[in-house]
Amino acid sequence: MSVTLYQLDGCPFCEKVADRLDEVGAEYDTIWVDAMHSDRNEVKRVSGQRGVPVLVDEDRGVTMPESENILSFVDRTYAES
Repeated sequence: MSVTLYQLDGCPFCEKVADRLDEVGAEYDTIWVDAMHSDRNEVKRVSGQRGVPVLVDEDRGVTMPESENILSFVDRTYAES
């Protein structure tokens, strides 16, 4: 599985997503982004915007911003039934 979470240290929305990924036992890499929106070029490159969190699941061809959308995706995709 090739999953990457772009997140900002101290961001409550990012922490919520990371916590859920941990809860469901999903393996993922974290890329910590700069606090300055103008310095988030990699996030912009992969998602088209500079906000975080952003989840990239290469195996499923998914790049997704917005924590609530990511949480729903995580529950549908990685959570054990």
